Amino acid sequence: MRSDEPDSDSVGRSVRAVQETVQKAVPAAAAGYTLVGAVLGIGAIGYGIDYWLDTFPWCLAAGLMLGMAVGFYELIKSTRR
Repeated sequence: MRSDEPDSDSVGRSVRAVQETVQKAVPAAAAGYTLVGAVLGIGAIGYGIDYWLDTFPWCLAAGLMLGMAVGFYELIKSTRR
């Protein structure tokens, strides 16, 4: 074996380290997606209600505020685990 080739033990350690890092990052990524999804989803519902009732921009603004509240609540809840 050449001296510049990695041995199988170091490759195995590297793969395990990457797996551990990814497993630690998954909750943070999910929390970010939840935050963005809540703001966009509830904001879209508010926009739809505005369109239906012809009250633009009031329900949209309320939907965005509610989406931020729900998103941050879920973010805090997931990071406390």
